[in-house]
Amino acid sequence: MKLENRKQKVAPLPHFLFRLGRYGIFALGLIVFSVLLGVLGYHHFGQISWIDSFHMACMILTGMGPVAEMTTPTAKIFSSMYALYSGVAFLSITAVFFAPIIHRLLHILHVHQDNDENERFSAP
Repeated sequence: MKLENRKQKVAPLPHFLFRLGRYGIFALGLIVFSVLLGVLGYHHFGQISWIDSFHMACMILTGMGPVAEMTTPTAKIFSSMYALYSGVAFLSITAVFFAPIIHRLLHILHVHQDNDENERFSAP
């Protein structure tokens, strides 16, 4: 997923929206994978129902905290590892989703800055 470099023009709006959709779908895939990983782990190791596993995985993934107590050592280890994974995953998914937006804003600012410098240094 290549983005424009500083010497290229800003991508047209339809191209940008298509890119934003691709990045959004990729971010959604990461969310689905992360929640599925948590649901399966909490159901298997924590011995809690599917709906409670889903609730727990979603709460941990978004940083809200646990809602069910893990009683066995393996459940506690899984819960700890999933919490560490979730912290990194949440930040990474956010970065993936916002990357095209931030890139476009910075690219627009850079293009405007280059135009201002060219006007300032050009001969009248």
